[in-house]
Amino acid sequence: MKYQLTAHEARVIGCLLEKQVTTPEQYPLSVNAVVTACNQKTNREPVMSLSESEVQALLDTLVKRHYLRTVSGFGNRVTKYEQRFCNSEFGDLKLSAGEVAVVTTLLLRGAQTPGELRSRAQRMYEFSDMAEVESVLEGLTTREDGPFVARLPREPGKRESRYMHLFCDDMDTLITTVEALAPLDDDGDLRARVEALEGEVGAPRFAVTPSGRLKRGDKIAHWGGRLRQHCAESVAAGAGGGGKLDAAGGLVAG
Repeated sequence: MKYQLTAHEARVIGCLLEKQVTTPEQYPLSVNAVVTACNQKTNREPVMSLSESEVQALLDTLVKRHYLRTVSGFGNRVTKYEQRFCNSEFGDLKLSAGEVAVVTTLLLRGAQTPGELRSRAQRMYEFSDMAEVESVLEGLTTREDGPFVARLPREPGKRESRYMHLFCDDMDTLITTVEALAPLDDDGDLRARVEALEGEVGAPRFAVTPSGRLKRGDKIAHWGGRLRQHCAESVAAGAGGGGKLDAAGGLVAG
């Protein structure tokens, strides 16, 4: 799958997608406007503090990867940027208005429940009911050119599962998402959580595309093993730093 963004790249693209819909009169965006959008303290999870030089480097990279393009001339005194990530004549990814709203919210705010998505995406698209939100999520989960979204294991005591986007090829993003679900009480809790995540987004997605490339679910399953090791080591450290991993990735006394 060609969409392999870092967390910071996802933030930049999410900001451009958001502003294209919510403030079209200010779009495309200058570098300063992108910095401001990336570092907003509302509607952003996590809150970031990216410098202008960092954002400029991200913009340059995304232009080279054809996710953005520059707009200059015609009265513009500064270079501005617009997204080519989706619904562009230059790209293959086509999303409905509802899908754009969901993807943008997930890029900017991380994993969300359907209820949270309906509420938090309403500035971009007004869903008629929860069934429409769930239909959009199902479509993004099962698309032939995807999947672009995966359902996370439901947290104990919660009514709804959360959904995360799959545009990031970034281990830190997956670790942050899973650790945010709830505190890790012990290795048994860790093992169950990681196995559930692998089952939700990994096993059903082992397939080879016509081009011979493995679908993204294969990568997620690989991440699961790495995630298991990372989190188990975190549990060991929390228990006093004396633990270590056995061959199956479990925690044993040091």
